[in-house]
Amino acid sequence: MSPESEPIDPAAVRRRQARENAEYHHAAAARAAQADARRTAPMVADFAEAMRSAGVEPTRLRARPYSGGGSLRTDVVGWYVRRDRRAGVGTDGRWYVLVVAPSRRGRWAGIHVEPTDAPLQVGAGGRDGDSVALDALLRLRLEAGPDFPS
Repeated sequence: MSPESEPIDPAAVRRRQARENAEYHHAAAARAAQADARRTAPMVADFAEAMRSAGVEPTRLRARPYSGGGSLRTDVVGWYVRRDRRAGVGTDGRWYVLVVAPSRRGRWAGIHVEPTDAPLQVGAGGRDGDSVALDALLRLRLEAGPDFPS
């Protein structure tokens, strides 16, 4: 039997098409995220420089566990950019998400937080009023200066 005359399994064809579609959409999402990162990285770095130039003292940032209470010391020094302290910018000019997995060991020893790519829309998909454009958020935080609620 030649490959052309083999019976075609419709379920296998659908699985292959679904896999190809998923791979395509995953690659498209990755390209979009990279494009956003190229746009936001300079904004975040400029914000860190502006905060230093304005004389706003950085502080050791703390992270909140996504379940439970309290906070955990991090190895990041910088500025909170959201009043709920869920995001910050380090003195290194990088974006940090300050919501982490709960950790008993982290309560005593502190935790390491990796920088991430800043989103163009901070809080997108959250509750009403939680979403704000990154450039607007950074501008408002810079304008607040040292008077930002801690």
